[in-house]
Amino acid sequence: MKETERPVEVLLIEDNPDDATLAMKALREFMTNEIVWLKDGEEAMNFLFGKGEYSGRDITIKPKVILLDLKMPKVDGTELLQILRMDKLTKNIPVVVMTSSKEDSDLKKCYEYGVNSYVVKPIDFGQFIKAARQISMYWLLVNEPPNLD
Repeated sequence: MKETERPVEVLLIEDNPDDATLAMKALREFMTNEIVWLKDGEEAMNFLFGKGEYSGRDITIKPKVILLDLKMPKVDGTELLQILRMDKLTKNIPVVVMTSSKEDSDLKKCYEYGVNSYVVKPIDFGQFIKAARQISMYWLLVNEPPNLD
């Protein structure tokens, strides 16, 4: 690991700046570790696989959990999820979909592609913060993940 690179605890992939800000606020209330916010699926692929602007990034540094929105530009969340699950480097990283979509087809597709959890974003500010905090606490503090090396 390069001296300047810190282990990534949470990889937040969200195109809505307001939702990203709320999620990061909730996360930072109980953790000080690295949160990386990426704004679309293409940027996320570049980050995870060390391409484009992230060329040279140590791709062995994997997030403990990925919080993934579905409806995004360039590469949407379901397509990204499918790519992540097909690649040896990323297939075991826990992925939690956080979306406004209540569509049954989205839910089914995400579970077919191997999502670990599917959460519909609450519209209420307080409930959104509470949900983001609970999701993160579970995946970062309670869940016992496999060694991702």
